[in-house]
Amino acid sequence: MDNLRGAALMVLAMIGFALEDMLIKFMASDLPVGQIVGMLGLGSALVLAPVLILRREPLFSRDMMTPPIALRALGELVGTIGFVTAIALIPLSTASAILQANPLVVTLGAALFLNEPVGWRRWSAILVGFCGVLMIIRPGFDGFSWESLFAVQGVFGLALRDLATRRVPPRTSSLQLSFLAFLVLIPAAAIMLVAGDTPMAPVSVQNGIWLGLALMIGIVGYYAIVAAMRVGEVSFVTPFRYSRILFALIIGVTVFGEEPDAMTLTGAAVIVASGLYTLWRERNVRANSV
Repeated sequence: MDNLRGAALMVLAMIGFALEDMLIKFMASDLPVGQIVGMLGLGSALVLAPVLILRREPLFSRDMMTPPIALRALGELVGTIGFVTAIALIPLSTASAILQANPLVVTLGAALFLNEPVGWRRWSAILVGFCGVLMIIRPGFDGFSWESLFAVQGVFGLALRDLATRRVPPRTSSLQLSFLAFLVLIPAAAIMLVAGDTPMAPVSVQNGIWLGLALMIGIVGYYAIVAAMRVGEVSFVTPFRYSRILFALIIGVTVFGEEPDAMTLTGAAVIVASGLYTLWRERNVRANSV
Protein backbone atom coordinates (compact mmCIF):
# COMPACT_ATOMS: atom_id res chain seq x y z
CA MET A 1 0.00 0.00 0.00
CA ASP A 2 2.85 2.40 0.80
CA ASN A 3 4.36 1.78 -2.64
CA LEU A 4 1.05 2.57 -4.32
CA ARG A 5 0.76 5.79 -2.33
CA GLY A 6 4.31 6.67 -3.27
CA ALA A 7 3.63 5.99 -6.93
CA ALA A 8 0.47 8.15 -6.81
CA LEU A 9 2.42 11.00 -5.21
CA MET A 10 5.15 10.71 -7.85
CA VAL A 11 2.58 10.86 -10.66
CA LEU A 12 0.98 13.88 -8.95
CA ALA A 13 4.40 15.57 -8.86
CA MET A 14 4.95 14.87 -12.57
CA ILE A 15 1.52 16.31 -13.43
CA GLY A 16 2.47 19.40 -11.43
CA PHE A 17 5.83 19.83 -13.19
CA ALA A 18 4.21 19.39 -16.62
CA LEU A 19 1.63 22.06 -15.74
CA GLU A 20 4.41 24.33 -14.45
CA ASP A 21 6.21 23.91 -17.79
CA MET A 22 3.00 24.84 -19.59
CA LEU A 23 2.66 28.05 -17.55
CA ILE A 24 6.30 28.96 -18.22
CA LYS A 25 5.67 28.54 -21.96
CA PHE A 26 2.63 30.84 -21.65
CA MET A 27 4.79 33.54 -20.03
CA ALA A 28 7.60 33.07 -22.57
CA SER A 29 5.39 34.52 -25.31
CA ASP A 30 5.55 37.94 -23.60
CA LEU A 31 8.57 37.91 -21.27
CA PRO A 32 12.30 37.30 -21.88
CA VAL A 33 13.69 34.04 -20.54
CA GLY A 34 16.05 35.81 -18.13
CA GLN A 35 13.15 37.65 -16.55
CA ILE A 36 11.13 34.44 -16.16
CA VAL A 37 14.08 32.68 -14.52
CA GLY A 38 14.58 35.60 -12.14
CA MET A 39 10.91 35.76 -11.18
CA LEU A 40 10.76 32.03 -10.54
CA GLY A 41 13.91 32.17 -8.42
CA LEU A 42 12.77 35.19 -6.41
CA GLY A 43 9.24 33.93 -5.94
CA SER A 44 10.33 30.46 -4.84
CA ALA A 45 12.96 31.89 -2.46
CA LEU A 46 10.37 34.19 -0.88
CA VAL A 47 8.06 31.22 -0.33
CA LEU A 48 10.76 28.98 1.18
CA ALA A 49 12.36 31.62 3.41
CA PRO A 50 9.49 31.86 5.94
CA VAL A 51 9.14 28.07 5.93
CA LEU A 52 12.79 27.73 6.93
CA ILE A 53 12.40 30.41 9.59
CA LEU A 54 9.36 28.64 11.06
CA ARG A 55 11.33 25.38 11.11
CA ARG A 56 14.19 27.25 12.82
CA GLU A 57 16.59 26.30 10.07
CA PRO A 58 19.18 28.94 9.10
CA LEU A 59 18.77 30.53 5.67
CA PHE A 60 22.56 30.57 5.33
CA SER A 61 25.25 28.53 7.02
CA ARG A 62 28.93 27.80 6.64
CA ASP A 63 28.05 24.40 5.18
CA MET A 64 26.67 26.17 2.11
CA MET A 65 30.23 27.14 1.16
CA THR A 66 31.30 23.51 0.69
CA PRO A 67 32.19 22.35 -2.87
CA PRO A 68 29.25 19.88 -3.22
CA ILE A 69 26.69 22.58 -2.42
CA ALA A 70 28.42 25.08 -4.71
CA LEU A 71 28.40 22.47 -7.51
CA ARG A 72 24.76 21.69 -6.82
CA ALA A 73 23.83 25.36 -7.09
CA LEU A 74 25.81 25.62 -10.34
CA GLY A 75 24.02 22.58 -11.73
CA GLU A 76 20.62 23.98 -10.76
CA LEU A 77 21.52 27.28 -12.42
CA VAL A 78 22.78 25.73 -15.68
CA GLY A 79 19.95 23.21 -15.80
CA THR A 80 17.14 25.66 -15.07
CA ILE A 81 18.36 28.23 -17.58
CA GLY A 82 18.77 25.55 -20.23
CA PHE A 83 15.39 23.91 -19.71
CA VAL A 84 13.39 27.15 -19.36
CA THR A 85 15.04 28.45 -22.54
CA ALA A 86 14.17 25.20 -24.30
CA ILE A 87 10.55 25.43 -23.19
CA ALA A 88 10.39 28.96 -24.62
CA LEU A 89 11.94 28.08 -27.99
CA ILE A 90 10.97 24.53 -28.92
CA PRO A 91 7.84 22.37 -28.55
CA LEU A 92 7.10 21.38 -24.96
CA SER A 93 6.83 17.72 -25.93
CA THR A 94 10.31 17.80 -27.48
CA ALA A 95 11.95 19.52 -24.50
CA SER A 96 10.30 17.11 -22.05
CA ALA A 97 11.30 14.08 -24.12
CA ILE A 98 14.97 15.13 -24.05
CA LEU A 99 14.75 15.79 -20.30
CA GLN A 100 13.93 12.12 -19.72
CA ALA A 101 17.61 11.36 -20.41
CA ASN A 102 18.51 12.90 -17.04
CA PRO A 103 18.63 9.57 -15.09
CA LEU A 104 20.92 8.10 -17.74
CA VAL A 105 23.33 11.03 -17.42
CA VAL A 106 23.22 10.70 -13.63
CA THR A 107 24.15 7.02 -13.91
CA LEU A 108 26.96 7.92 -16.32
CA GLY A 109 28.26 10.63 -13.99
CA ALA A 110 28.08 8.34 -10.96
CA ALA A 111 30.24 5.81 -12.79
CA LEU A 112 32.78 8.34 -14.07
CA PHE A 113 33.10 10.67 -11.07
CA LEU A 114 31.74 8.85 -8.01
CA ASN A 115 33.30 5.45 -8.74
CA GLU A 116 29.95 3.68 -8.57
CA PRO A 117 30.05 0.26 -10.29
CA VAL A 118 28.16 0.15 -13.58
CA GLY A 119 28.16 -3.06 -15.61
CA TRP A 120 28.14 -3.46 -19.38
CA ARG A 121 24.36 -3.82 -19.47
CA ARG A 122 23.79 -0.38 -17.98
CA TRP A 123 26.56 1.09 -20.13
CA SER A 124 24.71 -0.31 -23.13
CA ALA A 125 21.42 1.14 -21.91
CA ILE A 126 23.04 4.57 -21.50
CA LEU A 127 24.40 4.40 -25.06
CA VAL A 128 20.99 3.37 -26.43
CA GLY A 129 19.34 6.19 -24.47
CA PHE A 130 21.73 8.73 -25.95
CA CYS A 131 20.84 7.38 -29.39
CA GLY A 132 17.24 8.18 -28.50
CA VAL A 133 18.26 11.78 -27.75
CA LEU A 134 20.00 12.00 -31.14
CA MET A 135 16.83 10.70 -32.79
CA ILE A 136 14.95 13.66 -31.33
CA ILE A 137 17.60 16.32 -31.99
CA ARG A 138 18.70 14.94 -35.41
CA PRO A 139 21.97 16.85 -35.78
CA GLY A 140 23.02 17.25 -39.40
CA PHE A 141 19.53 16.52 -40.74
CA ASP A 142 16.76 18.79 -42.01
CA GLY A 143 14.78 18.43 -38.80
CA PHE A 144 17.66 19.71 -36.64
CA SER A 145 16.91 22.75 -34.48
CA TRP A 146 19.87 24.22 -32.63
CA GLU A 147 17.49 25.50 -29.93
CA SER A 148 16.98 21.88 -28.83
CA LEU A 149 20.54 21.97 -27.48
CA PHE A 150 19.21 24.10 -24.62
CA ALA A 151 17.24 21.05 -23.48
CA VAL A 152 20.47 19.02 -23.57
CA GLN A 153 22.07 21.75 -21.45
CA GLY A 154 19.18 21.34 -19.02
CA VAL A 155 19.76 17.58 -18.83
CA PHE A 156 23.46 17.89 -18.00
CA GLY A 157 22.94 20.78 -15.57
CA LEU A 158 20.26 18.94 -13.61
CA ALA A 159 22.38 15.78 -13.66
CA LEU A 160 25.23 17.75 -12.08
CA ARG A 161 22.79 18.95 -9.44
CA ASP A 162 21.64 15.41 -8.65
CA LEU A 163 25.19 14.05 -8.50
CA ALA A 164 26.42 16.85 -6.26
CA THR A 165 23.44 16.28 -3.94
CA ARG A 166 24.85 12.84 -3.10
CA ARG A 167 27.89 14.51 -1.54
CA VAL A 168 26.06 17.22 0.40
CA PRO A 169 26.52 16.97 4.20
CA PRO A 170 23.40 15.34 5.72
CA ARG A 171 23.01 18.18 8.23
CA THR A 172 21.98 20.48 5.35
CA SER A 173 18.26 20.01 4.72
CA SER A 174 16.52 19.71 1.36
CA LEU A 175 14.71 22.99 2.01
CA GLN A 176 17.99 24.81 2.61
CA LEU A 177 19.42 23.38 -0.61
CA SER A 178 16.34 24.41 -2.57
CA PHE A 179 16.36 27.92 -1.08
CA LEU A 180 19.99 28.44 -2.07
CA ALA A 181 19.41 27.07 -5.58
CA PHE A 182 16.47 29.43 -6.16
CA LEU A 183 18.42 32.36 -4.74
CA VAL A 184 21.28 31.79 -7.18
CA LEU A 185 18.85 32.12 -10.09
CA ILE A 186 18.27 35.81 -9.33
CA PRO A 187 21.76 37.19 -10.14
CA ALA A 188 22.05 34.66 -12.97
CA ALA A 189 18.85 36.06 -14.51
CA ALA A 190 20.22 39.59 -14.21
CA ILE A 191 23.39 38.53 -16.03
CA MET A 192 21.30 36.92 -18.78
CA LEU A 193 19.33 40.12 -19.31
CA VAL A 194 22.41 42.34 -19.36
CA ALA A 195 24.49 40.02 -21.54
CA GLY A 196 21.66 39.62 -24.03
CA ASP A 197 20.91 43.36 -23.94
CA THR A 198 17.31 42.37 -23.26
CA PRO A 199 15.15 44.87 -21.37
CA MET A 200 12.66 43.59 -18.82
CA ALA A 201 9.08 43.55 -20.03
CA PRO A 202 6.08 44.74 -18.02
CA VAL A 203 4.28 41.89 -16.28
CA SER A 204 0.62 41.86 -17.22
CA VAL A 205 -2.09 40.71 -14.86
CA GLN A 206 -2.40 37.51 -16.89
CA ASN A 207 1.32 36.75 -16.64
CA GLY A 208 1.21 37.57 -12.94
CA ILE A 209 -1.49 34.92 -12.55
CA TRP A 210 0.59 32.43 -14.58
CA LEU A 211 3.59 33.14 -12.36
CA GLY A 212 1.63 32.70 -9.14
CA LEU A 213 0.15 29.43 -10.37
CA ALA A 214 3.56 28.19 -11.53
CA LEU A 215 5.04 28.88 -8.11
CA MET A 216 2.20 27.17 -6.23
CA ILE A 217 2.14 24.14 -8.53
CA GLY A 218 5.93 23.85 -8.43
CA ILE A 219 5.94 23.85 -4.63
CA VAL A 220 3.19 21.22 -4.52
CA GLY A 221 5.16 19.12 -7.00
CA TYR A 222 8.31 19.50 -4.91
CA TYR A 223 6.61 18.30 -1.72
CA ALA A 224 4.85 15.49 -3.58
CA ILE A 225 8.11 14.12 -4.93
CA VAL A 226 9.79 14.32 -1.51
CA ALA A 227 6.80 12.58 0.09
CA ALA A 228 6.81 9.91 -2.64
CA MET A 229 10.42 9.03 -1.89
CA ARG A 230 9.72 8.81 1.83
CA VAL A 231 6.47 6.81 1.61
CA GLY A 232 7.41 4.14 -0.92
CA GLU A 233 10.50 2.20 -1.91
CA VAL A 234 12.76 4.35 -4.07
CA SER A 235 13.28 1.56 -6.61
CA PHE A 236 9.49 1.15 -7.00
CA VAL A 237 8.55 4.84 -7.03
CA THR A 238 11.34 6.29 -9.22
CA PRO A 239 10.18 4.79 -12.57
CA PHE A 240 6.95 6.76 -12.28
CA ARG A 241 9.03 9.89 -12.98
CA TYR A 242 8.72 8.97 -16.63
CA SER A 243 5.00 9.69 -16.53
CA ARG A 244 6.01 13.33 -17.00
CA ILE A 245 6.61 12.79 -20.72
CA LEU A 246 3.05 11.48 -21.12
CA PHE A 247 1.53 14.57 -19.50
CA ALA A 248 3.86 16.85 -21.49
CA LEU A 249 2.74 15.19 -24.73
CA ILE A 250 -0.92 15.61 -23.79
CA ILE A 251 -0.41 19.29 -22.95
CA GLY A 252 1.73 19.91 -26.02
CA VAL A 253 -0.86 18.43 -28.38
CA THR A 254 -4.04 19.76 -26.75
CA VAL A 255 -2.90 23.19 -25.52
CA PHE A 256 -0.18 24.25 -27.96
CA GLY A 257 -1.27 22.28 -31.03
CA GLU A 258 2.06 20.45 -31.29
CA GLU A 259 2.38 17.51 -33.65
CA PRO A 260 5.42 15.44 -32.61
CA ASP A 261 6.57 13.29 -35.52
CA ALA A 262 7.27 9.58 -35.47
CA MET A 263 11.03 10.08 -34.98
CA THR A 264 10.48 12.24 -31.88
CA LEU A 265 8.03 9.77 -30.37
CA THR A 266 10.34 6.84 -31.14
CA GLY A 267 13.30 8.68 -29.60
CA ALA A 268 11.27 9.44 -26.47
CA ALA A 269 10.26 5.78 -26.19
CA VAL A 270 13.90 4.68 -26.55
CA ILE A 271 15.02 7.10 -23.81
CA VAL A 272 12.28 5.99 -21.41
CA ALA A 273 12.88 2.28 -22.09
CA SER A 274 16.63 2.72 -21.54
CA GLY A 275 16.03 4.60 -18.30
CA LEU A 276 13.60 2.01 -16.99
CA TYR A 277 16.02 -0.80 -17.83
CA THR A 278 18.84 1.05 -16.06
CA LEU A 279 16.70 1.43 -12.94
CA TRP A 280 15.71 -2.24 -13.08
CA ARG A 281 19.34 -3.36 -13.40
CA GLU A 282 20.41 -1.09 -10.56
CA ARG A 283 17.70 -2.56 -8.35
CA ASN A 284 18.81 -6.12 -9.15
CA VAL A 285 22.48 -5.36 -8.58
CA ARG A 286 21.76 -3.86 -5.18
CA ALA A 287 19.50 -6.76 -4.23
CA ASN A 288 22.16 -9.31 -5.17
CA SER A 289 24.88 -7.45 -3.28
CA VAL A 290 22.97 -7.55 0.01
